[in-house]
Amino acid sequence: MTEIPEHLLKRSRERKAAGGDASSTEASASTPATTAAAPVAKVVAETPIKAAVSKPEPAYIKAAKTRGRIPSWAMATLALMPIFLFMYVRGLQPQKAEASGPIALGIENYGACASCHGADGAGGAGRVLKGGEVLKTFPHIEDMLNWVYNGTEAYEAAGVATYGDPNREGGAHYPRSYNGSAMPAQGAMAGGALTEYEILGLICHIRYDISGADEAGDWAAEYEKWCAPESEIFLGLEDGSMTFDSPELMIGTAPRLGTAADAQMMAAG
Repeated sequence: MTEIPEHLLKRSRERKAAGGDASSTEASASTPATTAAAPVAKVVAETPIKAAVSKPEPAYIKAAKTRGRIPSWAMATLALMPIFLFMYVRGLQPQKAEASGPIALGIENYGACASCHGADGAGGAGRVLKGGEVLKTFPHIEDMLNWVYNGTEAYEAAGVATYGDPNREGGAHYPRSYNGSAMPAQGAMAGGALTEYEILGLICHIRYDISGADEAGDWAAEYEKWCAPESEIFLGLEDGSMTFDSPELMIGTAPRLGTAADAQMMAAG
């Protein structure tokens, strides 16, 4: 076996050593490029799967979602509350008894008077009726019945200068109103269209509903005699057993002067 010279072996070792370093260097140079590129790819890959950040819900929305719902039966009850309240309040108010007898009839016939005296008696072409004015002029209902039965023309034709209380506060009233208007007759014999019991009903309505006479106070006796539903005079006029000319009524169908508040009524005629 031929022996290889020492110097050749040394040279071979040096050459191998040099070749290994080069390979190592080349491998090292290529490795960073791969490593450096990896993070970029990682970032690109991670970006699409990043979860979107949602805005927090306002407190009023959370409260609306969590609060309890009103039951449907409660909503129906609440919807009816205004009706119940109205009926309750109305029930607390004193209810005026429905009119009957003479006053009920008078209410039906007052419409013809309202055109001159006003629906509430405040006056107009005719004199004021409300606020006790009628009671000042006619302290006795008999005088008012006679005046309304006959009217202005019959009084003037008979030469009767005034009607009602001659001592009335502010002066007696003359057959014509303050503006010259005439009071139309209501009685049949004077040219009017109302019966005597209808005239009584009209006068009762004016005195107690419009002028304000107190049927339970100072005017109680008059009310019971003339204007109460069970009034014998009203029933007598209605069935014809009495008339304005009946002596006991002291009304009369002929025009006449009125009487003072403190005077006693005398039989007509």
